[in-house]
Amino acid sequence: MTDVTNKAAAETVLEVRDLHTCFDIEGESAWAVSGVSFDVHADEFLGIVGESGSGKSVTALSIMRLIPDPPGKIARGEIHFGGRDLLSLDYREMHKVRGREIAMIFQEPMTSLNPVFTIGMQVAETLRHHEEISAAEARARAVEVLTQVGIPDAAKRLDDYPHQFSGGMRQRVMIAMALICRPRILIADEPTTALDVTIQAQILDLMKELLASRRGSSVILITHDLAVVAETCQRVIVMYGGKTQEIADIEDLFDDPRHPYTRGLLDSIPTEQNKGKPLHAIPGNVPGILSFPAGCKYCTRCPEVIERCKIDGPPLVEVAPGHHVRCHLVEDQGAEGSP
Repeated sequence: MTDVTNKAAAETVLEVRDLHTCFDIEGESAWAVSGVSFDVHADEFLGIVGESGSGKSVTALSIMRLIPDPPGKIARGEIHFGGRDLLSLDYREMHKVRGREIAMIFQEPMTSLNPVFTIGMQVAETLRHHEEISAAEARARAVEVLTQVGIPDAAKRLDDYPHQFSGGMRQRVMIAMALICRPRILIADEPTTALDVTIQAQILDLMKELLASRRGSSVILITHDLAVVAETCQRVIVMYGGKTQEIADIEDLFDDPRHPYTRGLLDSIPTEQNKGKPLHAIPGNVPGILSFPAGCKYCTRCPEVIERCKIDGPPLVEVAPGHHVRCHLVEDQGAEGSP
């Protein structure tokens, strides 16, 4: 199987291979993730982008083994981390991985934080679960990590409740909770959703600084915003219809986007070149999870669709070193890659 990366020399900390995740909806199997493969490398900031319903968050939840069963299940695939296939671990073993080795920042901090417990209790909870540590030591570590993420007067704020924090500060608390055990991989699922532009920039800068300060760690940033990806990520995975549509270094993706969907996303971003002009909009909407076409998942919205697209799903091909695309229009330009 071809390695869908351009960083062969870098240490690989996470390998996702042929991941399939589905949900039972009224007796039908709805495939939210279908054949996704990628690697994450040490010291890498990897972006996963796409519209709502593209499979980004389900991919992250599958890595964390947090798919609700029922109605969902990871049907097949492999997720290798630290010499283990996470999909083969039992509940107790996987519980040791979450939070300690792989941590996740969820989309909505106000709904992810428990309103009846203090910030200090919630930040220290993961630490006390994974390490034999006293309450005083856990509190001291909580103050340290809250200070690190930019919470002023952290020692005093430990006894406050989530509703006493602003949206940006709650997001910083969520980052602190994820970082307190010093995980190897941090998955950030839409960490700047509902934040204003200034706070958004602060959160992204904070995550870049934390990655730089923790050698060997990695961040997976899940977002629908390519502008955010451009500011933070080194490599990007573009998803649509539960499949990877394009994988490339950030420079290659912006300078030479090969997939029509990627080009559509980029054309919708305000730039100096299109200043004062109407922004491009991708026609139509993402189909319902049970309504994707049998061939290329994007064919119902693609301006370059050909008859073959409606029948056969294209493979993922490497069109340049480290640059993979799933499209019939570029299929003959490279050798076949991962499914």
